[in-house]
Order: sequence, then C-alpha cells, then structure tokens
Amino acid sequence: MKKRFKKTELDVYKEQLFNLKDDVSNQIKDTSQETLMKSPKDISGDISGHTLHIADVATDSYERDFNLGLVSAERETLLEIEEALERVEDKIYGNCQMCKKPIAKIRLKAIPYAKYCKKCQEETEKQTRHI
Repeated sequence: MKKRFKKTELDVYKEQLFNLKDDVSNQIKDTSQETLMKSPKDISGDISGHTLHIADVATDSYERDFNLGLVSAERETLLEIEEALERVEDKIYGNCQMCKKPIAKIRLKAIPYAKYCKKCQEETEKQTRHI
C-alpha cells in the first residue's frame, strides 16, 4: 500500500494535533475552574450581601449552564484530537473512517482531527439531523 504522507508531512500534522490538544485542554481547565469556582455573588458582581434578584439568578444560571456546555463540547473535541493521534500511530491518519478513501489535505489542514472526508461528513450530519 502506498504511503499517504511523507514523514515530514505527518510530523507537521502530529505537531498541529499536539498543539491543539494543549490548547483545548487549557480551555477546558480554565473554563471549568472559572465556572465551578465562582459563587453566585461572584458571577453577578454583587458585593453588597443583599439577596440577589431572581433575574440575576436566572442569568447567572444560564451563564453557568452555557459555560458547562462549552466544556462538554471542548471535551468532545479533545477526544477527537486524541483519536486522530491514535490514527497517526496506527498509520491510518488521513483516511476516511467510513469510506476509507483519503481525506483532502486542505480539509486536514483546516480540521486536523477530521475523521471523515467531506462527502461522508455531510452524510453523517444529514443522518444525525433526521434522528
């Protein structure tokens, strides 16, 4: 089987994946600490000690839920990055996980942890929308 990437090309993708992994890990850590360590008074900026207004509590709750949603999405991205690094080690990086055809290099440059070619990604998204 013909090699998909030269070693130097693969090293560039691998470095990009490791850098992304570090960035996403730091984002998860920062957002988690920021969200989970703040009290309702800290979030709202209230230092008076008076009871918070119900609208302030609702806003704070929304912001907390939103940030926790971001953390969840970032964890999913981190998992996809780790899976891409495994594919590098298994020497299958850059091949679509559905059709097994090569993923376009321009797509991998934009999304180095992509596991599907554009066509299969669109098909996956279409199926997901119908569920």
